[in-house]
Order: sequence, then structure tokens, then C-alpha cells
Amino acid sequence: MKAATLSEIKKELKHRDAEEIMQICLRLGRFKKDNKELLTYLLFDASDEEGYISSIKYEIDDLIEEINTSHLYYAKKGLQKINRNLNKYIRYSGNKQTEVEVLLHFARSIKDSGIAIHRSSVISNMYDRLLTKIEKALSSLHEDIQADYKYELEQL
Repeated sequence: MKAATLSEIKKELKHRDAEEIMQICLRLGRFKKDNKELLTYLLFDASDEEGYISSIKYEIDDLIEEINTSHLYYAKKGLQKINRNLNKYIRYSGNKQTEVEVLLHFARSIKDSGIAIHRSSVISNMYDRLLTKIEKALSSLHEDIQADYKYELEQL
């Protein structure tokens, strides 16, 4: 089965009534956890971006504390899991400022966690890619906002 394009879906949704669209959304939410999480963001969190950012930061702090630092392998796996979740949350938001704030907090949390970043090439490369990703997202923001975040980035 070939999936329809977004423009075709948009045209079809214009012809449906509100009840049908609600049923489609509910059915979509039953199939994948990602769909349900995206619907949750759109319905409850999109109107309060600051609250969404703070909840992500709180989750980062909790997950960083749970990382097993007894061996770098376990620390690497824990950091990769957090990174996957953050990428998903950032994709839901689609806001570059949200992306910068969340990634800066994650980088700061890694640095403050006591994980030996430079003893593992994988963790070091992950951290370097994180900083590169922050710089890239930062370049798309307004200049006034960039100045605020550049100082924080230089500290890392």
C-alpha cells in the first residue's frame, strides 16, 4: 500500500467534519507510542512551551542521576538513551529555541554529572556532536537571542 502525500491528506481532511477528524486522531493514537506522544504535545503542551521545556529538563536531571557510572559502557548507553528521547521531544516541538535550551541543559548535565567524557571516545564524540548540534540550531535564532546562549555554550 502506497502512502498518500501530505498535500493529499490535507485536501481530504478539509472535506471531513470535526467528529470524523477526532475519530481519525484517536485511532492514530492507538497504533504507535510516538503518535500518542505527538498528539499529547499538540493538545496539552504546545500552548505552554516554557512548561514543556521545564518538564524535559526535569526528566533529563532524573535520567542523568539514574545512569550507572560504574563502567563507561553503561554510562554511554544511558546517555544514548537520553539523547534519543531528547531528539524525539525536539522533533515534536519544532522550535529552535526549545532545541537550544534543551540541548544546552543536557550538555551542562553531562559535564556536571562526573562522567569521564574524555576517557571514552564514544562519549567524547557524542558530546562533541551535541555541541555542534547546539551551534547549528543557535545559528538559526535571532541575533539577540544568540548572544544569550553563546555565552552558555562557551562555558561548555
